[in-house]
Order: sequence, then C-alpha cells, then structure tokens
Amino acid sequence: MIEAMQFEFMRNALIAGLLASIICGIMGTFVVVNRIVFLSGGIAHAAYGGIGLAFYFGWPFLLGTIGFSLASAMVMAAITLTAKHRADSIIGVIWALGMAFGIILMDLTPGYNVDLMSYLFGSILSVPRSDLWIMVGLGFLITALVAIYYQNLLAMSYDEEFARIRGVPVKTLYFLLIGMLAVAIVLVIQVVGLILVIALLTIPPLIMEKYAKSLFQMMIGSSLAGSLFTIIGLWLSYTCNLTSGASIIMVSGIAYFISLLINRILIIFKTRYKPDAGKIENSSSHSL
Repeated sequence: MIEAMQFEFMRNALIAGLLASIICGIMGTFVVVNRIVFLSGGIAHAAYGGIGLAFYFGWPFLLGTIGFSLASAMVMAAITLTAKHRADSIIGVIWALGMAFGIILMDLTPGYNVDLMSYLFGSILSVPRSDLWIMVGLGFLITALVAIYYQNLLAMSYDEEFARIRGVPVKTLYFLLIGMLAVAIVLVIQVVGLILVIALLTIPPLIMEKYAKSLFQMMIGSSLAGSLFTIIGLWLSYTCNLTSGASIIMVSGIAYFISLLINRILIIFKTRYKPDAGKIENSSSHSL
C-alpha cells in the first residue's frame, strides 16, 4: 500500500475515502439514530437525476448533482412530515423517477460516453483534486452546522416532543438535517457509488452504537471505523485488483458481522456466569 502512494490517483483516492468516512461518520450517526435509512436511500437514488442533469448541461458533477439532490431531499422531508402513513410509497416513486430521469438525460447527452457502472459502484480512483477541495469545503460546512446545532439535534433525535417543549424548531431543524444528508450522500457517491453509499452511511454507526456512550462518541467512533475500513478496502483493491468501492463496503460488512458475533458471545458469557456469581454471593451471606 505504501508503494501505491507514489501515484497521485491513489493519494487522491485515500484522501477522498477518509473525507467520505468522516462525513459519513457524522451524518450516518443521525441516519441510524433517527431511523431514516430508507429516506437516505431515496435521496441517493434520486441523486442520479442530478448526475444526468450535470452531464446533459455540462455542469461540474458535484455542483449539478447537489442542487437536484437538495430539491429531491426537501420534497421527501416535507412528505415524511405531512403524510407519514404514505411516506415510504411516495419516496419509492421519487426514488424511481429520479433514476429514470437521470438515465434518460444521459441517453440524450450529445457524444454520451459515460461509464454508468462508475456511478453505480463508485470511481474513487478517478476523483480529481478539484473535487477534493469541494469535499473539504462542504465537509467543513456540514461539521460546523452539526457543531452549532448539536444540542438541538441531540434533543430532536432522541425525544422530538421534549425538543418541542424546549422550544427547538423541530421542523426547520429536520429540513436542515435532511439537506446536510443530501450533500453528504452526493459527496460519497463518487467514492463508493450510488448502490453502496447507504452501507457506508449506516454500517460504521451501527457498529459503534453498541459501544458509544453519547452521540458525539458515536460520531467519532464511526468516523474512525469508516476510515479504517476505507484504508483496508483500498489496500485490498490495489493488491487483489478489485473494485475499490465494493472492497470498502465488503470490509465494512465483514466488520459488522464480526461485531455482532462478539456481542453475541459476550451476552452468552454474561448470562452463563452472572447467575453463578449471584449464587456464590448468596452462599457466602448465609454462611456469615
């Protein structure tokens, strides 16, 4: 892996992966805690319409895609607040229309030569330096907004009614959260692709949820875990000639199931030996 760092595209890939891991660690924590994984999937797939717009009009990929994704995310957020009982169905429709719209625009693009698979499964090895600076800027903006509104986001995530009583503008904050999520998803699509973006958003926070004692610890742990998975995934893709995005997600998935196994073993260990400890305490008290 060290010798691979002599190539600029590998250095860019590593930086992009680490930035995506930090962004996913922060936003993925809110996705898991607020149980909006399906909404995140809707935004990710609707973002394909933005990709089609960017190529059709010749706009920069990130800027063109973020605009369309933000618009779609705001519609989905409004639907989840006003029609919760039908939200999953309507989000599914927007999900499908966004992808269809993007594919049709790509078909209509003059001189179309875009590799569809690179956006479905990621093209981290082709992330240009200019996009890295955009990722840094938008990542800093997301981090700053989370830091500013951390207490309110914390209250809204764990007890919405309590947040309202405290005077937290829950609706406004919810739209802000979904907007930040849309930006984060677009940034990560280049790294692991449209299909795998939800995995990078959810797997590290799901692993850390069992060990973190606060939302902040969960964000830090998720960011570090995602960074580790990215480094190992890139190393595997380089040494074994595998697709980078899929390798990162495969490493994340294996780590998740290992964590489940470890937790299961710990639960069995506690339930098996805790009663014995209680019996020992009782017997000692009787003897006294």
